[in-house]
Amino acid sequence: FPFSRKMSLKSERRGIHVDQSDLLCKKGCGYYGNPAWQGFCSKCWREEYHKARQKQIQEDWELAERLQREEEEAFASSQSSQGAQSLTFSKFEEKKTNEKTRKVTTVKKFFSASSRVGSKKEIQEAKAPSPSINRQTSIETDRVSKEFIEFLKTFHKTGQEIYKQTKLFLEGMHYKRDLSIEEQSECAQDFYHNVAERMQTRGKVPPERVEKIMDQIEKYIMTRLYKHVFCPETTDDEKKDLAIQKRIRALRWVTPQMLCVPVNEDIPEVSDMVVKAITDIIEMDSKRVPRDKLACITKCSKHIFNAIKITKNEPASADDFLPTLIYIVLKGNPPRLQSNIQYITRFCNPSRLMTGEDGYYFTNLCCAVAFIEKLDAQSLNLSQEDFDRYMSGQTSPRKQEAESWSPDACLGVKQMYKNLDLLSQLNERQERIMNEAKKLEKDLIDWTDGITREVQDIVEKYPLEIKPPNQPLAAIDSENIENDKLPPPLQPQVYAG
Repeated sequence: FPFSRKMSLKSERRGIHVDQSDLLCKKGCGYYGNPAWQGFCSKCWREEYHKARQKQIQEDWELAERLQREEEEAFASSQSSQGAQSLTFSKFEEKKTNEKTRKVTTVKKFFSASSRVGSKKEIQEAKAPSPSINRQTSIETDRVSKEFIEFLKTFHKTGQEIYKQTKLFLEGMHYKRDLSIEEQSECAQDFYHNVAERMQTRGKVPPERVEKIMDQIEKYIMTRLYKHVFCPETTDDEKKDLAIQKRIRALRWVTPQMLCVPVNEDIPEVSDMVVKAITDIIEMDSKRVPRDKLACITKCSKHIFNAIKITKNEPASADDFLPTLIYIVLKGNPPRLQSNIQYITRFCNPSRLMTGEDGYYFTNLCCAVAFIEKLDAQSLNLSQEDFDRYMSGQTSPRKQEAESWSPDACLGVKQMYKNLDLLSQLNERQERIMNEAKKLEKDLIDWTDGITREVQDIVEKYPLEIKPPNQPLAAIDSENIENDKLPPPLQPQVYAG
C-alpha cells in the first residue's frame, strides 16, 4: 500500500485506528491524498508527475547527446574514405536531427495546453465524422446530452464556449484511445483544470457555479467515455477485482467483535442501516459517472455513522467509522471494487477528491480496501495458528463463553451465539454421519464383490451340466398318412358259452 498510513491497533479495545493527518496529502497542502497518487492529492501529484517526466526527458536528452558525441569522435578518428565518411556523417547527423525533432515535438505536444483540448490537427481530423461518434447513442447518453445542453443555455455565451470545448475534447479523445489509460486520465484531468481555470479567469464565474458546471461537464463526457475507459483490457484492473473478491470471500469468518465494530445489528433500526449501507456500496458499480459513484460511497458512509450513533447513543468518531466501513465491505463484497476505485481516481473532477465529505469518505474506502488486503493474525489479535485455520475453512471462530458475558449483555446476542453453537454441533454431527455413510457404502460394495467372487469360485469348481430333455415317445401310427383308411380297432366281445 503506497499510502504511508499508520494503521495501528489499540490493544485495549482491539480497534483499528488511523490518524486523520495520514489521510491528507503527504506534501502538507491540506487536501486529501490518494493511494493511486502515492499519497499526494491530485494537484501535488500532477506537479510531481510533470517534474519526474521533465527530469526523465532531460536525462534522455543528455544520454543521447553524449552518445552522439562519442560516435562523432569515433567517426572523426577514422582515416578511411573521407568522401564516403563525409556523406555517411551527413546522413547520420540528419538522422539524429530528425530523431531529436520528433522527440521534441512529441514532448511539446504532451505538455502543451492545446493538446489537452485537442490539437489543431486533431480538430481538423475530427471534423470528419467518425463511426464511433455517429453511432446510435443509448437512451441514457441521449438524455444526459439534452440535460447538458439545457443546463448550458442559462449561461449564454459562456455556455456556448463550454459546449464547444467539451465537444472538441470528446472528439480528441476518440483519437487517443490507443494511449495508455494513465495518459487518457492525464488528458481528462488537464481538461478539467483548463476549463475551470478559464471560467474563473476569463468568464469571472463564481467558484460555487464553477463547481456545478464542472459536475455537469463530468457527467456529460464520462457518460460518453465510460465503456472505453472503465476497466480497460490494457490494465490489470480486472485481475485486481478478482483478487480482492477472493480475499473477501476468504475472510467471511471475520466477526464484528474482531474488528471492534460498535454496531448492534439486533436493533432493528441499526440492522436496516447496515443493509442500506451494503446496498449503497454495491450500487456503486451500476453508476457511470464518477460523481455518482462517489455519491454512493457517501450515502453508505452516512448510513454507517447513523448506525453507530443509534447503537452508542452518541455521535460516532472516526475511530468507530473505519472498522465499521471495513466490516460493511467484507459483508457486501462489492463487485469490481478495484475497477471502481481506479475509475474514480482517474476520471473524477479532482476538486471532489481533494476536499469535502466525498473526498474524505473515498479516502477512507481506500484505507479499508488496503487494510483488507494486508489483514493478518496480528490485526485481529489472533494467533497465527487460529488465523490459518479460519482462512483455510477448517474451523470457524468459537462462540463467546457463557461465563464471559456481562450481566447487562443483550439477550438477542446470547441467543445468536447459542444458535451458532448449535449449528456448529449439527455441522459436526453431519460430518460424522457423512463419513459413516461413506464407510457403509464402501462396506456394501466390498460385501457384494466378495459374494460375487465366492459364487464364481463355486461355479468354476462344480460346473453344472444341464442335459437337453428326452424326446417324447411317438405313437405307433403317427407317421402313417393313411390312418383314415384303416379299419376300426377291434372291440372286445362277450360270448355266452
